[in-house]
Amino acid sequence: MATGNKSNLCSICNKLPGIRFCFGCNKYFCPKDFREHEKQLAIKFDDEIIRSHDELLDQIQKLEKSNYLSLNLFAQIEQWKKTTINKVEKVAEKAHLELIKLIDEKRAEITEQLQLITKEIRSRREEEIFVENDIDQLKQEINKITQKLEKLIQNDKTQSIIVENNQIDWDRLIYIREIQDEHEIQGKQINLPLRASSIDIHPNAKWKQSGITVAGGNGRGSGINQLLEPRNLYVDDEQTIYIADCENHRIMEWKCGATNGNVVAGGNESGNGAHQLNRPDDVIIDKDRDSLIISDYGNQRVVRWPRRNDTSGEIVLSNTSCVGLTKDESGSLYVVDDGKHELRRYKSGDTQGTVIAGGNGEGNRLDQLYHPHYVFIDRDHSVYVSDCWNHRVMKWEEGAKQGIVVAGGQGQGNSLTQLSGPQGIVVDQLGTVYVADYHNHRIMRWPKGATQGSVIAGGNGKGAQSNQFDCPVGISFDRYGNLYVVEFGNNRVQKFNIE
Repeated sequence: MATGNKSNLCSICNKLPGIRFCFGCNKYFCPKDFREHEKQLAIKFDDEIIRSHDELLDQIQKLEKSNYLSLNLFAQIEQWKKTTINKVEKVAEKAHLELIKLIDEKRAEITEQLQLITKEIRSRREEEIFVENDIDQLKQEINKITQKLEKLIQNDKTQSIIVENNQIDWDRLIYIREIQDEHEIQGKQINLPLRASSIDIHPNAKWKQSGITVAGGNGRGSGINQLLEPRNLYVDDEQTIYIADCENHRIMEWKCGATNGNVVAGGNESGNGAHQLNRPDDVIIDKDRDSLIISDYGNQRVVRWPRRNDTSGEIVLSNTSCVGLTKDESGSLYVVDDGKHELRRYKSGDTQGTVIAGGNGEGNRLDQLYHPHYVFIDRDHSVYVSDCWNHRVMKWEEGAKQGIVVAGGQGQGNSLTQLSGPQGIVVDQLGTVYVADYHNHRIMRWPKGATQGSVIAGGNGKGAQSNQFDCPVGISFDRYGNLYVVEFGNNRVQKFNIE
């Protein structure tokens, strides 16, 4: 409020000079109307501000433990509990019926066998023919039937016919996570592991079993709508896909919904020039420098390629059999060296690097790797390596001298406890490992601490149908939890929408 110019009339009565000015509404008032304006503002302040404040304070004060159970969120938990108990009761009832059926069948079988012995005993008594061999034989047969009965009714849990599944992680059946305000998310930089989802993936999440081709899928070739034996991929926040198009010696960019891709690095035939690539194996985005970082496997080097000036790149590292690579939030680069069976970390400006996994020659000890391929780093700086020829995924915690097996490690095979040439890996917020099981043509999920995995996509034999894979290599999630898989054999990228 301030004193105004006398030449302005009051905005209310439009007669008297407006000698008072309100900076809030940018209007002039005469003294009388100005006092009324102030009065109305005071009423509005009380109605809209003080009342809203008091109502909010009252709601907060009412939010005590005694009133928590009235919240809808707790009702959701109670409903989940009832539903889960109902499911458990149904499974238990099914087990009851199966047990009754089994006991009846075994009882009938044992009774039938015993009746034959009873008949034999009666015959022997009537004929009064008893020799040692007959007595021994009948005793052995009775003992066999007795053992069968004991197996059925005994209480030794080590050999019980009731099989209990104790693999359930009860902490994961239902859990609470904080939901960040959208404005808070937009106002600060959130550093997520590369290729991970921005959302927390539920431990029981499912994906559509039929994939949608979002890149390639038009046969082998070098056209802009084709790929040729692609390796790994990267999906950015806009769902743009970057693909290491290996045998075309280029990196392809495929925008969401596009039918053709764009060459964003290489594509000038195989070579070691600054404008060329030679069988690139992996690619990531360095947001800080707006560039691509490429594993140029055939040239034994890692190169950086600016996204806005894509005519040539610069060498970052040389003399490395680089396959997979990734980057942490501090800018350190992690490179898998297939030839040296190791993973090195390169801090900014460092060209020598530090071995943080493997590096003890090829082998299957816990401190060794055998032709490792791809790498993932989580928020705790633990690294996960697809130990390809050992058919396992290894986790190395920061500073550890040896790793632990988190998937596979039971030899090469296609059971749920095995992997066959694992390739691309992603780990979610719960420590669940997702891995491209190359020779088994499937994508596996291994919960933290599990001794076996489950198939979340593929697993329907080698093929080119929408629910099949032909040698899946790279995997990545977008910000919504949708799964992307690049296939070496089908020369395409498939997208599997989360349900």
